[in-house]
Amino acid sequence: MSSCLSSPARRVVTGRLLALLIVAPAALASWAVSARPAPDSFADLAEKLLPSVVNISTTQTMKSERGREHAGPEIPQFPPGSPFEEFFRDFFDHGMPKSGRPEAQPRKATSLGSGFVIDPAGYVVTNNHVIADADEITVILHDDTNLKAEVVGRDTKTDIALLKVKTDKPLNAANWGDSDAARVGDWVLAIGNPFGLGGSVTAGILSARQRDINSGPYDDFLQTDASINRGNSGGPMFNMDGQVIGINTAIFSPSGGSIGIGFAIPSSIAKGVVAELQSESDHTVHRGWLGVRIQAVTDEIAESLGLDKAHGALIASVTENGPAQAAGIQAGDIVVSFDGRTVSDMKRLPRLVAETPVDKTVPVTVWRKHDETTVHVKIGRLEESEQQAGIQEPAQKGEKGQAGVVKTLGLTLSSITPELKEKYSLADDSKGVVVVEVAKDSPAAAKGVRPGDMIMEAAQEEVSNPAEISSRIDEAKRSGRKSILLLVERQGDLRFVALRLDQG
Repeated sequence: MSSCLSSPARRVVTGRLLALLIVAPAALASWAVSARPAPDSFADLAEKLLPSVVNISTTQTMKSERGREHAGPEIPQFPPGSPFEEFFRDFFDHGMPKSGRPEAQPRKATSLGSGFVIDPAGYVVTNNHVIADADEITVILHDDTNLKAEVVGRDTKTDIALLKVKTDKPLNAANWGDSDAARVGDWVLAIGNPFGLGGSVTAGILSARQRDINSGPYDDFLQTDASINRGNSGGPMFNMDGQVIGINTAIFSPSGGSIGIGFAIPSSIAKGVVAELQSESDHTVHRGWLGVRIQAVTDEIAESLGLDKAHGALIASVTENGPAQAAGIQAGDIVVSFDGRTVSDMKRLPRLVAETPVDKTVPVTVWRKHDETTVHVKIGRLEESEQQAGIQEPAQKGEKGQAGVVKTLGLTLSSITPELKEKYSLADDSKGVVVVEVAKDSPAAAKGVRPGDMIMEAAQEEVSNPAEISSRIDEAKRSGRKSILLLVERQGDLRFVALRLDQG
């Protein structure tokens, strides 16, 4: 269960990620002879950086639940005829004003978080969850000056918010650093407001990179062993040059306190998001859009397509008139490189695309028919109403055929008939081969194939009758393949399924 670090009203749940702000604790990296020695003290660096870090206090009006505003206390339940029943009934009937019981009054809740000045003109960066739903936001400077803040913009997908305060003098601002240049084992320094104890400094190392904690579509967190607790959210993670390389955002904790596993949004992502939020145009983040739907490349899928190992992102479908379709990307392609950067797994591709400027043309390398092909894609703009990966059903050539059984896959297949259209609520223009039965404990059943599914492709070739699927299976066996790749459609949803040929 995720819980906002800055919200004291939420309880911490054992073994869950908390959306708490974080920074790294002390640890020593001395595995290499060339490693930078541990500093004798962080005092000089901390003294320099403390004025750029702020505490953030928010106030929110908590309204009573609907239907309970005038509820008041209820009569306790006692056995019928009990003397207590008569006593309490008399009290509630006569001991309170006849006009009604006391009304539940709205109350105000306060939360604490952290942030840092990124522009001397008064721009402050923090986490969106620190100021979400706040009625009032106060930024408290290092010298205890209180300034009312307004929200300039926010990005919920990366949990970043930009605030603006009015100030008569330039503020001490922090500078962005390059998180991509930071190495696992490097020292980092964190300053924040844990439990309202503003100006708390902790030090540690960078523990890992590219962590996915399932908090959003673009997870790419830095991990640190910093001592981080409630109220640290939104605070900066500094490198030893005094540059911000991360925004502390979450911790993993069985108890609610720091156990040395914290996560920060890398500056490689945060810097671009903040720049767009600060822009005078619309204070919103414009993300790149490729126009595809993707899925993970499993070992079986990799083997069936001739890849040496499972990596990249498999294109399940291509959005009509989208950037990918215009560039010639096809369903069944595996994206292995995007704009010169390796796509190690499916989740990396959306992050790379989102970071790409709109209208930029980039090279995309795909694995297609046992060879690499490079296409050039002009990246579009992702609208809020659009999905990062759209669905486009490829056109198929329909052809009448006879039902048959593919025993190696445990499937009973049929060409489309009026009866099957009615039975499985298939569209009038449906094309492909219908699954009418799936053998229990077969490879197909294990992969979730079920009656009513439509097989559109087998081994990346269109099929229109069961005989064609049988032929593709025989070809795969003759070529020594251990599995075959099927493109399966279910109520407009396309996905690839790799089925082993030596089972079922």
